[in-house]
Amino acid sequence: MSQPPPPPNQPPQGGFGAPQNPSYGYPQQPPGTPPAPGYGYPQAPGQPPQAPQAPPPPPPGPPQTPPPSAMPQTPPQGAGGYGYPQPQSVHAQPTQVGMPAPQFPSGQQPQYGYPPQAPYPGGMPGAPGGQGGGNQSKQRMMIIISAVVAVALIVVGGIFFATKGDGGGDDQAKDKDKDKKTSQGSSSGTTGGKDVPAPETVQGKLINKIDMPKVKDQITTEGMWVTDDTFVKADVYKIVGYPLDGGDPKWTIPLAGQICWSSAHLTEDGLTTVLFQEAKPSKADKYPSCTEVGLFDLKNGKMVWQRHVNDGDRKMRFDEVTLGGGTVAAGGTSGGAAWSVEGKELWKPQPGEECSDDGYAGGGDKLIAVRRCGQYDNPELTVQTLNPKTGTVKSTYKVSSGLDYVHVASTDPLVIGLDAGDSTGASVSDFLTIDDSAKVGKVVSKISTEGGKYVADCETTDVEGCKLIAISKSANALYMGSEDRRSAAEGTTANEVVAFSLKTGKAIGKADGVERAALTPLGLDKDGFVIAYQESTYSAGGAVWRIDPKSYKKDKLLQNEATAHDMESNFSAEYDEIAYANQRLYMSDRYATKPSSSYDANDPLAVIFGAGS
Repeated sequence: MSQPPPPPNQPPQGGFGAPQNPSYGYPQQPPGTPPAPGYGYPQAPGQPPQAPQAPPPPPPGPPQTPPPSAMPQTPPQGAGGYGYPQPQSVHAQPTQVGMPAPQFPSGQQPQYGYPPQAPYPGGMPGAPGGQGGGNQSKQRMMIIISAVVAVALIVVGGIFFATKGDGGGDDQAKDKDKDKKTSQGSSSGTTGGKDVPAPETVQGKLINKIDMPKVKDQITTEGMWVTDDTFVKADVYKIVGYPLDGGDPKWTIPLAGQICWSSAHLTEDGLTTVLFQEAKPSKADKYPSCTEVGLFDLKNGKMVWQRHVNDGDRKMRFDEVTLGGGTVAAGGTSGGAAWSVEGKELWKPQPGEECSDDGYAGGGDKLIAVRRCGQYDNPELTVQTLNPKTGTVKSTYKVSSGLDYVHVASTDPLVIGLDAGDSTGASVSDFLTIDDSAKVGKVVSKISTEGGKYVADCETTDVEGCKLIAISKSANALYMGSEDRRSAAEGTTANEVVAFSLKTGKAIGKADGVERAALTPLGLDKDGFVIAYQESTYSAGGAVWRIDPKSYKKDKLLQNEATAHDMESNFSAEYDEIAYANQRLYMSDRYATKPSSSYDANDPLAVIFGAGS
């Protein structure tokens, strides 16, 4: 669907992520706590018990513009603002928030301003002027003011001058062939810019349509993967594999309950992980909990194992699950746990722990944790690079106070997304590149979305799942589409795909878009090219482009026929699942819904466009 459906009848609170209206707080960190030995290490007795689990959730509705966070009116003493590393003992738990405000000499106040982000080369035709101010802008400045010292951007006469070194230089050539362990078209990766000739444009047509399941209420069907010979779609209480060119299902894997979260990571040998409910809804339990973690072999169509964690006389509830470095890790408001791909438990929350893992980010060889300490409404957040096999903390970056959630957009390179006053509902205003090669992580650069001038999206409480972006390690760059300008004068492009250096935070290049249809980055292909989707219009079907991550030259890979518009327009990159692989465009809905009228009676669950066999 181009717009997400409204949520079904829902329990009093909760959601797929941290609770929307938590009535409990995380235990306060007492002073003088000794350094934490690591994940799963037993805690000292006598500490407060963990908070009870929240009620099970409904699927989220359309993104809402979040209210302004309760930011401090003056920067906290000693806080460097996000983007500035805090002095700390790497393995010690962060100190308590709530330090006194700094004192300024008479008549002096901190300046709420910072150098504007450099425009990308060539300018933005038809783009609006600078962003307006207001209270939310000031709140954002209060958080990032001191980060300017570390990641200030350079503007000369209002024009950006790029040099060859800004994209990472020859050193990045070493990363071209390093990591192909996630064959799924992900938003980040390490290969890129290979000299691969552009294939001929595929004339796309509808080659498979999967009907919407008949349901009485909305049910989550989040999850879509592509292997060499199978299109895999999460369905109602099951996961189903289909031939790439259509036809009856090849195999079906039944599930105990509704899907809660599906990892986008897919290893070379076809493994991925899914979080699902322990049972189907019943009169006795209308809202089953998201407790079951499964490892799935999508090449052979089977569930390898299913695990849960006992919390007293009940099971622990999770919000997210991921796969990285050969480890399956699940996190949430109750804490985090992990298993090897063989199914061996590696760590789980211990009684009396003062901190918990909101979630993890995986992909390739790395595993990143977002750890929360302190009170829920005034948390201390850290981003930790872990040894995936043991949970040992290898590097820690402390996020400045005033921020409630952290998103991990990429693990290698480590790029995190923060919401320091976004007003668009995207839940991300800035991306930070973190150097996690030492025990204390350091900020390398900051890239701003400039209040919607550049488009990205991260779900409010989710650790993983940022979309509408691509990140290339070999090009050392992050790619975002500029805002849609389809109402601009005839002859102008609807938008551009803009590249930002992860080294400097500056815009370093752009790929021009097309008229009357916006280009949206979907991720990287197996050769490291940026893949972008061009929306369909009434006069033309959608298209798929590949963009060279360093030269920004674009080639059209697929062009759907105009008659595909009605079917194709059911899906959007912002709300639905879209991927390109094997010269085919795959689109699917994250929810199975009951039709509300004849208008949506024939809406599909998923479609595939391509040349066909």
